[in-house]
Amino acid sequence: MLSRCLIQYNEAFVRSLGATFMRRYATALPQQKLNETVSAPVHLENARPFKEIPGPSRYEIVRGFMLGGEFYKKTFTEAVIQLSEKYGRLFHFPALFGNPEMVLALNPADYPIIFRNEGVWPERRPLDSFAYHRQVHRPDMFQGIHGLMTTSGEDWAKVRTATNPVLMQPRNARLYLNTLLEINDEFMERIRHIRDPVTNEMPADFHDDLNRLTLEGIVGVALNTRLGMIHKNRDSPECKQLLQSIRDFFDLSEDLEIKPSIWKIVKTPKFYKLMKTLDLLADLCNKYIDEAIKQIEMDSDGKFTSEVGKENSVLEKLLRIDRRIAVVMALDMMMAGVDTTSSTLTGILFCIAKNPDKQQKLFEELKSILPNKDSRLTIENMQNLPYLRACIKEGIRYHPIIVGTMRRLPNDVVLSGYRIPAGTDVSVNSNLLLRNEKFVEEDCGNKHIPERWLRNDTEGKKYQLSNPFYFVPSFPSLSYRSSFSYLVYH
Repeated sequence: MLSRCLIQYNEAFVRSLGATFMRRYATALPQQKLNETVSAPVHLENARPFKEIPGPSRYEIVRGFMLGGEFYKKTFTEAVIQLSEKYGRLFHFPALFGNPEMVLALNPADYPIIFRNEGVWPERRPLDSFAYHRQVHRPDMFQGIHGLMTTSGEDWAKVRTATNPVLMQPRNARLYLNTLLEINDEFMERIRHIRDPVTNEMPADFHDDLNRLTLEGIVGVALNTRLGMIHKNRDSPECKQLLQSIRDFFDLSEDLEIKPSIWKIVKTPKFYKLMKTLDLLADLCNKYIDEAIKQIEMDSDGKFTSEVGKENSVLEKLLRIDRRIAVVMALDMMMAGVDTTSSTLTGILFCIAKNPDKQQKLFEELKSILPNKDSRLTIENMQNLPYLRACIKEGIRYHPIIVGTMRRLPNDVVLSGYRIPAGTDVSVNSNLLLRNEKFVEEDCGNKHIPERWLRNDTEGKKYQLSNPFYFVPSFPSLSYRSSFSYLVYH
């Protein structure tokens, strides 16, 4: 019933930023099982030099994104696909306007090499404009704690070590399930109210409701607070301002970070707009965080009255570790988790809506564990939903939220026969291969087949991805948003 309106948002998935990856597959598959374009390993001394890697010139890139250029009004993802058709599965992208040069890799045979050589603490290029806001524009607010979005290497590892016990423990999902179910019930009531009574289709602005659902869920988990985004405070100017600021953040980030921009040389109007947007977001989110802290019960000495392990929110758990980390992580969840989660959810719903036979199969599975209207979802019965998990994975495969990930390797490596010097940024564009018929078994990359993810489905096995590097939903650098997102999708 959602298909008509969701088709309109099919392009939204390539605009959003995020990072969800998986290094544990780096040794999961024998080399001969990979769909290689290089038949045999090449040693460093025999590799072709870096300068011979094909790729566009600075002029071609700048001219291409200008009015009348070949990439004008195209997303960076579309430009990458077009460039790969011209230059091959490994090509060089020149240094431009303060951004270092990088190599874009679309050859799956290169991916195990990249992840095996990323080092103990993976390095990646940060969102420089976002880092500028925290480290230069508003250092007073962040006090040297910049979160996971703007750090990498050892600094990233320190924050991650402190937050992992809170953000990555599956058992913590029990604390938030009732809150999310309450929000879900409210959202279902909203759907009943706005859908077309004849066709059951959603209105054209349904994406706004999905953003509200996601933000309400994130705040519920992070702060144990309700904003009333779905019903109660739906028309509140503050809520509308918060949602619009989040959208502006992602749109401006693409313009400044992904597409060619001169902001590092000359501060542009879009740069100043982004700083203003981030100021507004930080102030609004901090207001909610301060209100949540006031509601947490403490004794006269400022110590928590709740028992360890029985805290009611992510914020309260992190406050026991470090107040600065708690505030920044809650801020990151609110700022960066909304658009990525809602866009991915849109893609999953789009796939289900466009495939009524799969939708019916999913419905039958849900009825088996929720037979009555008043049946409740629990952590236990969520474990008995293999087809739902398969639909989630297939929706993400079909509509990946990002093109891949970035690594700045500490050692020289050979990719597709070329020597890549240490310190070079390598963009792993694995998600661009997920629907490529050259790489997906049985030429079914453009078919929605959730069965390919089921372990014991005989028919689905022939559609499984033979190379685990095509689909990389989790890495050691797994986004903390992903753990929450997966619970929301359920």
